[in-house]
Amino acid sequence: MNNIPPLDLSRQYKIISEEVNAAVLGILASGRYIGGPSVAGFEQQFAAYTGVSECVACNSGTDALYLALRALQIGPGDEVITTPFTFIATAEVISVVGATPVFVDIDAHTFNFNIDQLQKAITAKTRAIIPVHLFGQPVDMTTVMDVAQAHNLAVIEDCAQATGAEWAGSKVGSIGHIGCFSFFPTKNLGACGDGGAVTTNDPAIASAIRMLREHGMRDRYHHEATGINSRLDALQAAILQIKLRYLDTWNDLRRSVAQQYHRLLEPVPGVVKPQETPGGRCVWNQYTIRLTQSSNGSYRDEVRNQLQQQGVSSMVYYPLPLHLQPVYKNLGYKSGDFPVVEQVCHEVLALPMFPELSLEEQEQVVYSLKDCLG
Repeated sequence: MNNIPPLDLSRQYKIISEEVNAAVLGILASGRYIGGPSVAGFEQQFAAYTGVSECVACNSGTDALYLALRALQIGPGDEVITTPFTFIATAEVISVVGATPVFVDIDAHTFNFNIDQLQKAITAKTRAIIPVHLFGQPVDMTTVMDVAQAHNLAVIEDCAQATGAEWAGSKVGSIGHIGCFSFFPTKNLGACGDGGAVTTNDPAIASAIRMLREHGMRDRYHHEATGINSRLDALQAAILQIKLRYLDTWNDLRRSVAQQYHRLLEPVPGVVKPQETPGGRCVWNQYTIRLTQSSNGSYRDEVRNQLQQQGVSSMVYYPLPLHLQPVYKNLGYKSGDFPVVEQVCHEVLALPMFPELSLEEQEQVVYSLKDCLG
């Protein structure tokens, strides 16, 4: 049996190595390492791909979220509603700007926040909603936008794990007021290092973000706000331009891998497969199952360890929900406040998922999983 990693970026590189090598050497020879035509070209191409008029590249997906909140002037005294089942960056940036993250429970099958609970979380202090398209699964943006419009709230889409996903025929990142993307190497569109972008159809928001990412200046050495240094470097932009041309093909392959997992796991008792929301097009950044016997996480962890012994690597996204993280004790949440996410955190296991994963490897994954489950 072969060892199967959760992700193998070397296989992707082999496919595009000649193009990437030539692009990188071209940037090195140009002497234009920050900004320049490479970054501008990627921003134009990614805006067109996403279906928006404006794209502002930045250093990371975390910075994209931070810049979005800053551009909307969200800060102390404000509340922002999001999910407790996501990477901490989503809530972290809310705290960094001085606002308060407000959590709602999730749907156990899609892992996205429970739309029905969104309305109940809105208060007079609520300024924005951050729906997270987790694991490549789009949130029901029709309902989110209806709720936001009724309460005059901004919507910032966290698209870090969902580049290319669609809701009702529109790309994520084009539906809310702002879209935030990560190009961390493990993402569907991944750079060879850190990278991120903000998308919007509002020129004023785009202008504010460009100013904030450049130390708060529009004109050199004239600073109108306290900004940060958050730029996508030219090398990463050149690589991302190449990868963007392959993205739809890679996402289609991810969907094929997911469908094969659906089929292979159908007869396996004790395994709950992830579900797609009707109306959405998932791009499967992760394929995350639930092991229903895992009441406190120990069973899931035991299965994971046994899989590793059989050469199958897996991941746990995420073992502890944000409302129970030590950093958020000050928010006053307690165990039992969000029962669905708390249970899911004990059950989730992400199986190997990447476009180049072969059917034979998937069969080995499922065979080993069956064996570990007894």
